[in-house]
Amino acid sequence: MDTSSLRALFSKPYGAPAPSPEQWRAAYSEAVIFEDPTQQQQGLDAYLAAQEGLLKRCDDVLLKPLSIALEGNTAFVEWEMGLKIKGIEFIYPGATRLLLNDEGKIVDHRDYFDFVGPTFGPVPVLGGFVRWLYKRFVS
Repeated sequence: MDTSSLRALFSKPYGAPAPSPEQWRAAYSEAVIFEDPTQQQQGLDAYLAAQEGLLKRCDDVLLKPLSIALEGNTAFVEWEMGLKIKGIEFIYPGATRLLLNDEGKIVDHRDYFDFVGPTFGPVPVLGGFVRWLYKRFVS
C-alpha cells in the first residue's frame, strides 16, 4: 500500500463506478474493522455490504482525496465526500485513519466527519434547529 494506491482507492467522481469487490478485497483484510459516525462493522463482507448500502441509498456518490499521509503501518486520508439524494447534494469533509497489516492490507478503517450538520443543515425547518444547536453548544 502506498499513497498512489490510496489515492486511487479514495477517488470516485460522480458518474464513475465504485471500486469493485475484487478491488476492495485486494486492499482490505478479511478481518477489517470499519467505523464511522453512523456504524461499526467487522469483517470484509460487512464492510462491502455497508459500501453497497450507501451506493444504493444515493443517486450518486463522489469521493475526492485531498491529502494523504503514510508512515509505517498508519495512513491518513483527508477527503471530501458528496452524496446526491433525491436532487439534493450533501457535502461531507472528512478524514480516514487506516491501519495496515504486515502484508499492506487495511485491518482497521476509521472515518471521521460531521454527519449531522451537512445532513440536516439543508433541510427546511430542521436545518434552522441544527444551526441553533451548533451555535448553542459548539460555537
